[in-house]
Amino acid sequence: MISREQVLEALRQVMHPEMKRDLVALGMIRDVRVEPGDVEFTLVLPFKEVPIKEDLMRSARQAVEALDPSARVELKLAEMGQQERAAFMALAEGGPKSAQLMNQIDHVIAVLSGKGGVGKSSVAALLAVALRRQGERVGVLDADITGPSIPKMFGLHDPPPTSPAGILPAKTRTGIKVMSINLLLPSEDDAVVWRGPLISSAIKQFWGEVVWGKLDTLIVDLPPGTSDASLTVMQSIPLNGVVLVTSPQDLAGMVVRKAAGMAKLMGAPVLGLVENMSYLICPKCGEKIRVFGPSQALRTAMELGVPLLGQLPLDPELSGRADAGQIEDYAGDGFAPIAERITALAAARPTTPMF
Repeated sequence: MISREQVLEALRQVMHPEMKRDLVALGMIRDVRVEPGDVEFTLVLPFKEVPIKEDLMRSARQAVEALDPSARVELKLAEMGQQERAAFMALAEGGPKSAQLMNQIDHVIAVLSGKGGVGKSSVAALLAVALRRQGERVGVLDADITGPSIPKMFGLHDPPPTSPAGILPAKTRTGIKVMSINLLLPSEDDAVVWRGPLISSAIKQFWGEVVWGKLDTLIVDLPPGTSDASLTVMQSIPLNGVVLVTSPQDLAGMVVRKAAGMAKLMGAPVLGLVENMSYLICPKCGEKIRVFGPSQALRTAMELGVPLLGQLPLDPELSGRADAGQIEDYAGDGFAPIAERITALAAARPTTPMF
């Protein structure tokens, strides 16, 4: 009778034609079951349809059939989850960098909006500040390569130091670690006029070649929309979840639904929705003024099947603090419960170790 170990050993002889590693080492074999005259196993693909799918299936099946031509071999197909796919893509890039081997990041949360101008980066920065106030070790990866704003909000201007292991992130006044393309430019006003492949490469470097060290949470500030940058993050970084940011306009709600669709397609769990600029508090009477019309957040959240995490006001003080690089001094009491909900939802989705 064929043993399970014999099946695995046979599959270790099947090499991925592009990655030059065997299917078992790549995590592409799952659920091996062996009974007399009967062998079942699952071939796990990064995506349902890959150009070499048929070749991989044929090679895997033939390797197992060679053990016992009389045995029935059943090969099933499955698709990797988002975190498994991120680990697979890292191996495709040649395995872990020296910086990655030094990093221990418990949770990774991406902040995404459907369109620009809804305050996505402000929400990402506020989340970092709130988590830091709770005593967490926090980092912010600014993946908005062509429109970076995180360093300015935190008052960071100097280029980050380097080490033999990789780039060291800049640190804010309260100890939040930050990496952004703006910290590497000669002038923060310089435009980054890059095509998609260069942008994707920069994001991968920020993940794999930056010495983040030990973090409780890494927040990834994604660019608006469903561009190459967002696709790269969802393919290459193991996310615990995505926080969607919108504003009251129905147009913003429509576009954020597209962003949610992308996250779902890539297998990245959506933790919930934050509506920014929901209202303005009148400084004289305290009344809530719906500057951009009635809120669409609850309806949008229900349509997406995700929780409404909270609604944030349009606050001139926040704008002033961000412009002055003092966002860590913004009280932001209304954001604390939102951060707590995000933390709880992310913690319920354990990170798959990269290596």
